[in-house]
Formats: sequence, structure tokens, C-alpha cells
Amino acid sequence: MSLQSSDSAPPGVKKPPVASASTASGVQTETQRPGKQAPRSSPSESAPSVEPRRRIVLADDHPIFLEGLKRLLQTEFDVVGTASAGDKLVELAASCKPDLVVTDYSMPGLTGVQAIRALNELGLQCKVIILTMHEDVEYALEALELGIDGYVLKRAASSELISAIKGAFMGERWISPALAVDIISASAGLASGKAAQEVRPLDRISSRQRHILEGLVQGKIAKEIAGELKLSRKTVEYHKYKMMEQLGVKSTAELIRLAVRNGIET
Repeated sequence: MSLQSSDSAPPGVKKPPVASASTASGVQTETQRPGKQAPRSSPSESAPSVEPRRRIVLADDHPIFLEGLKRLLQTEFDVVGTASAGDKLVELAASCKPDLVVTDYSMPGLTGVQAIRALNELGLQCKVIILTMHEDVEYALEALELGIDGYVLKRAASSELISAIKGAFMGERWISPALAVDIISASAGLASGKAAQEVRPLDRISSRQRHILEGLVQGKIAKEIAGELKLSRKTVEYHKYKMMEQLGVKSTAELIRLAVRNGIET
């Protein structure tokens, strides 16, 4: 009986072709065949898109304070420029077109209020917050007349400034609690002062907060208001306490009385 080598195929069975050991000879594996490429992930399947950071311009005539302020805000926002004088702030904002400006009140060139007037005349659609050491009500009233989005005292905690900035982007107006009560009193009691007459306490709350306040005046509880406005009960409670802080009152009853005195009907 004759023996077959291990290279021989059994009778009737075709021997498969032997590929060259070298891929350089033109032999390709399954993954190397043309048209057989590994699947690629589409851009939409990659990392989720990140919302662009808000662009901010800062202005203060004290370099050390300005540098510290920049470092503080850079963690959450893009600080696209700084200025040490009011006229420089106007030039910088006109060039950068930021989302928000944080400016001191007293500066060389132009004061913060004069710079804000100039920005308004240029038609720049940016939020404005004044960060100042001035605790006089008259200073705050003058700034509020220009439609600023926040008036924050420099002696306040840094978290207050960040809250004011975030609130401004949500359509809210922030006033340091240390000044809120005095501003309300000035608005109610200084009938001879034109600025005091024009500023109303409820001008500082957002439209959403006003709707919540109207519900409270009507005797509704947080759960009812939440259902009507399609909000969570916690959101309603948050805005209620936010209004109490902004308006300088300590209870829901005081908040309701203030609302009624300022034209919100039951």
C-alpha cells in the first residue's frame, strides 16, 4: 500500500491554495481586502457637544484686584479682555462684543456708569454687572436706571458675584442683599427724589419669579403654582426664597405684603 505525504489531500478533496508567508507578495488577509475598512464612528457618536463658555470683559482701575477677579472667573467663563479705565472698557467691549461686562463704578477716563451709557448708545446687547465698594443707595439707583443686571458690593463673597453673573444670563437682576432693603426704603420713602420714584422693588425680579409671586399672593401653595407653570415644586421654592433674599424680606407673609403694596392684586 502506498503512503501519501501529509501535504496530500484525500482523494476527491481539493487542496486549498497556500498563501505566501509574505504579505509583500500581494496576498491580503480578510481585513486587508479593498472595501473592507473598519467602521468609523460618526461625529455625533463621539463625545457630547459642550456648550460654549460665556465671554466676559472686566474693568477695574486696581491691577491687583483685576488680576484676582480674572483668575476667579476664568474657572467658569472666558475672560476675553480687561480694562483699567472707563473709556478703554468702551473700546474693548465694542471690539470683543462680550456676553457680559463686569465693571467698577469709579474709574479714570469714564466712570462705570458713563461707560454703560456709552455701551447703550452703541447698541451693544451685553449684560452688565457693577462690582463696587460704593454702598450709597444713590449710586445703586443711578446704575439701576440704566438697566444694569446686577449691583454687587466688593465686600461680598465671591460666590455672590458668580451667582449674579449666572442670574443675569437667566434674565434675573441681582442686588447685594446688604443694599436691597435700603433701596426698597428709598423707593418707597423718597417721593421728592426722581430716581427713587422711578425704581420699583419688583423691577428686580424676573418674569418667572413674578408669576410665582402672583400665585403666592392669590393664596396658592408651591405645588399648585408648580403645576400651573410646569415647574417642579423645588424650583418654585427656590425662586420664592431667591425673591425674599433679593427684596430683603424674611418670610412669605412679608413677601406677599410687599407684592400687594407694589401692585400685584389678589
